This record gives sequence, C-alpha cells and structure tokens, in this order.
Amino acid sequence: VQLQASGGGLVQAGDSLRLSCAVPAGTGSMNVMAWFRRAPGQEREFVAALRGFDLTPYYADFVKGRFTISRDNARTAVYLQMNSLNPEDTAVYHCAAHPRRIITSQVREVRSYDYWGQGTLVTVSS
Repeated sequence: VQLQASGGGLVQAGDSLRLSCAVPAGTGSMNVMAWFRRAPGQEREFVAALRGFDLTPYYADFVKGRFTISRDNARTAVYLQMNSLNPEDTAVYHCAAHPRRIITSQVREVRSYDYWGQGTLVTVSS
C-alpha cells in the first residue's frame, strides 16, 4: 500500500505550501499519520505527526510554529500547512501512517510506520 502525497513545488523564501496525503481507498483508517523529509545528502528526518485517538500533534524543533499538521475526520488523509518556508526546508517530503497506536517515545521514528508515500518535492529558493 502506498500513500498518495501531493502539493510540493518551487516557492520563494517566506512563501507557504500545503501538502496533502491520502490513504488509498479500502486500506482503512489510520491511527497515527505523519510527515518526514529527506534533504539532499541527508537522512530522513521527522517533521510532524498527529495521533488519531486524541489528536495530539508532535513537531520537530525546526518547525518552530511554522507548520501545522491536520487530518480529515475519516483518518484517511493528512495535511501539512507550511508557512514561512526557508531554503533549509528544501527536501522530499514523505507522508507516513500506522493503523494502530504508537507510544509517544516512538512517534518520531521512521521504523514506527507501516505505510509510506512516494514523496513530494519542496524546493524553496532564497
């Protein structure tokens, strides 16, 4: 099962983008949905996650209030609103999902998620 991510593009520093990610029909609802990113030459890193059962959001420190993660009521789509983008945000953004609960200490770990999207490229020019 591959999640369907979209919304990336080329923007200027200070601009905003909204990424979307959908769970294919028939897969079922997801309990935890998240975004990771991989910048050129770097490892995949955690960006944000949202726990479905209590809607608790988790963010990486570098987000600093600029990004907001949300989901639809059916738990089959997740969004990432990104504001005040800067060149350091340039990366391929991957959505991830897990059908069951994830303990807090593992929400930021790549290995915690069963389903992944193909990624959408975000390029921020200075």
